[in-house]
Amino acid sequence: MLNIIFEDNHVLVIEKPVNIPSQEDLTGDMDVLSMCKAYLKKKYQKPGNVFCGLVHRLDRPVGGLMVFAKTSKAASRLSDQIRSKKMKKKYIALVEHTVQKDSATLKHYLKKNKSKNITEVQAKPFADAKEAILNYQVLKNDKLSTFVEIELITGRSHQIRSQFSFIGHPLFGDKKYKATQPFKEKGIALFSSYLSFKHPTKEEVLEFSLTPSWF
Repeated sequence: MLNIIFEDNHVLVIEKPVNIPSQEDLTGDMDVLSMCKAYLKKKYQKPGNVFCGLVHRLDRPVGGLMVFAKTSKAASRLSDQIRSKKMKKKYIALVEHTVQKDSATLKHYLKKNKSKNITEVQAKPFADAKEAILNYQVLKNDKLSTFVEIELITGRSHQIRSQFSFIGHPLFGDKKYKATQPFKEKGIALFSSYLSFKHPTKEEVLEFSLTPSWF
């Protein structure tokens, strides 16, 4: 069942459920894009294929805000905003240990290892790696854990997960990136909590925010 946050003629904003892929993958499991298409087909009683454009993704174990395009024009314009870094995305994460700096910018170089489905991280440029930048701010912490709000500047595969693991603060439940602490909820301790973008056919800027139940 989809939690619809906002819908008009051009965009559909939903809360992605945890542990469901953003789009069809090799598992053959139900995916969010297919769920959105089924929702639109049923709601508007459309025959045949329904257009729904996937303009960004969330990792399978991550829940939270996603925007889909209901028209090809919207898909193109939203994709342009992502490429030009005009779409703002923020996340809430629970990471291991106490993060010492209240706020900082993390800049690393990332390369996707497709055979292992992990992202390799180094502090300096290396072969075929891409620059990855994020800003974070500590929300609250103790000796064992820290809640952080993260603003992505670049959108690399597994960026938040790999960068925080690299600096010694893996996300709770994220065994792929060296977590030692289990997460009490499903998935991993990462949630897409904020989206902001210019409406594809209007001048207005749309903003959406959600707080995870575990925060």
